Amino acid sequence: MSVFDDMAVFIRVVEQGSFSGAGRTLRMSPALVSSRIARLESHLGVRLFNRTTRKVTVTEAGRRYYDDCLDIRRRVADAEARVSEHDTMPSGILRLTSSTSFGRQFLAPMIPAFSSRYPDVSLQYRMTDALVDVFGDGMDVSVRIGPLKDSSLKARILSPCPRYIFASPDYLARRGVPETPRDLVDHNCLLLRFPGSRQFRWRFKDGKGEDYDVGVEGTLDSNNGEALKEWALQGAGLVFKTYFEVADEVKAGRLKIVLADHMPQDAYIAALYPYEKYVPPRVRAFIDFLDEAMKADGRFGQAPPKGAFA
Repeated sequence: MSVFDDMAVFIRVVEQGSFSGAGRTLRMSPALVSSRIARLESHLGVRLFNRTTRKVTVTEAGRRYYDDCLDIRRRVADAEARVSEHDTMPSGILRLTSSTSFGRQFLAPMIPAFSSRYPDVSLQYRMTDALVDVFGDGMDVSVRIGPLKDSSLKARILSPCPRYIFASPDYLARRGVPETPRDLVDHNCLLLRFPGSRQFRWRFKDGKGEDYDVGVEGTLDSNNGEALKEWALQGAGLVFKTYFEVADEVKAGRLKIVLADHMPQDAYIAALYPYEKYVPPRVRAFIDFLDEAMKADGRFGQAPPKGAFA
């Protein structure tokens, strides 16, 4: 193992906030993560984390080292991209990831057309609803849906994508329609669970337009968003989704939107990539192709019909 491997573990601990959280995403035991961090600290001659029985916090030296590690990753990505910047045609391996629902409904079906246009690009596609470390997992492009956050990644916004809370008419007839986010305490909320997930806190806006979080609970959770959609259709509870994912079910009257006036409209479909200055031709070509295909599709950025609201 090189110091660069230990740096990758260190970055994941900072971002996950614990050895156990980093271990889950890296598929390592907490003990192995701890030993890798101890080895890195010995190599550097500084303490990177303060450890107690309850939590792990990054030291000031660790915070500076984290920033430097991110800079190193960006420089490595740029160096690799610069090698191929003068290629006339996109080629090589393109590593792509997206959420499962978006992948199955749209992205996977369009990939053969991309492959036909660019036959020298070999595409490796991973669908997952869990958080993906684009750098650590060696991804070239991550297509994600949600609010854009400050990140070391570059982002190209492809489309707005409003998010709402949905429930079946049967569920609302049995349990009632929540009037405010605080009413969710009396409802069964279907939760997307994976290491690092924040789906147990749903975001709303107050009367002044400021965002705030509300903790939610439920008897059913899954690491797969499509399972949550199916449960909602069967009347099992409320589900937090982007409109694109359930537009057909809403138009058919199988799902209704609740608390629409409380939802912040700050979600987007975006292509995230790790390259700072030199973007490989294969990455540019894919993002351009995706943008073109989404504009031609017509399903993105659409507003729900008037009858969609409970």
